[in-house]
Amino acid sequence: MERTHFDDDHEAYRETVREFLAREIEPNYERWEEERLVDRSAWLAAGKSGIIGLGVPEEFGGSGVTDYRFRHVVQEEIARTGTPSFGAGLSLQDDITIPYLLHLGTEEQQARWLPKLAAGEWIGAIAMTEPGAGSDLQGVKTTAVRDGDEWVINGQKTFITNGIHSDLVIVVCRTDPSAGSKGFSLIVVERDTPGFSRGRKLHKVGLAAQDTAELVFEDARVPAENLLGTEGRGFVHLMENLPLERIGIAVSAITSARAAYEWTARYAFERKAFGKPIGDLQNTRFWLAEMLTEIEITESHIDRCVLALNAGELTPVDASKAKWWATELQKRVVDRCVQVHGGYGYMMEYPIARAFVDSRIQTIYGGTTEIMKEIIGRDIAAQYS
Repeated sequence: MERTHFDDDHEAYRETVREFLAREIEPNYERWEEERLVDRSAWLAAGKSGIIGLGVPEEFGGSGVTDYRFRHVVQEEIARTGTPSFGAGLSLQDDITIPYLLHLGTEEQQARWLPKLAAGEWIGAIAMTEPGAGSDLQGVKTTAVRDGDEWVINGQKTFITNGIHSDLVIVVCRTDPSAGSKGFSLIVVERDTPGFSRGRKLHKVGLAAQDTAELVFEDARVPAENLLGTEGRGFVHLMENLPLERIGIAVSAITSARAAYEWTARYAFERKAFGKPIGDLQNTRFWLAEMLTEIEITESHIDRCVLALNAGELTPVDASKAKWWATELQKRVVDRCVQVHGGYGYMMEYPIARAFVDSRIQTIYGGTTEIMKEIIGRDIAAQYS
């Protein structure tokens, strides 16, 4: 079925992305996976090629593109090349860090930080999760206390994407312990802030080269002007950005599922058993038919969600639906693709094996499948209560 989601401008940009990945990412990716860290040079190259900072206005060194379909193209090409460790860090920069600064930052903050992020000179992160607070963000214990012209931050964060490389971290802090959900604020902490340090670079099941770390704040002193948005509205600010974050994960999931299917369909008609390609065995054909049907139906829905995002009409509930469905589909598809590959599917030299371990996190970060269903369920209950 022909997709009409992209026009000529998107397809022209696709060629730019493909050339960039072939030149800068694919030749180095295996080494990065072994070293468990993507080189910072990859970010600088991405900045020069216009692969990051798409939404940053031209006055701050970006492309000024608000059409998410260009990010969709980037996600598709990263999935096709099997380089998700690079893609995950890129998504954190373009779908989370930069949008927070665009939507909440003052002119001074944007002028100070956006050019560096768009150029790939700086790498951004957001620090929400703590050792005792994951999906339940109201359990955050990291505190920020005002002391004259500074905020003094104390606490620990964990599972922070881009944690090792990050030059700028948006930290979720409790600024008023007595105010419940209205007691949280977002404060930007820069790399060389006194009292701010990195803990372990975490050793994950998959996405090996994507740096994930613990962050520690011990009387970290940050200028008062690094408050992002409105004091006490940090929780609201987080909720406002969730549609973009979650549709970004959904796009990553469906593009990865499509790539896994394509690798597997090709393999099924190259690999022979019992005197013929395994793709000619009825069971394999049924599996391929089921996977392709589910992928195409989900692609159609995700395309609609991306257009709704462009129009400012994508709700947190609809983004939650897309996120849980696409990531669970990715998990099912990749697992079945490993089965079709047989023993070779368990060998890391085949991209499907790496996809198997890389995909598992998708139903967890950005809000677990169970949290997504709870959000949807609450909306349903509100309609009928």
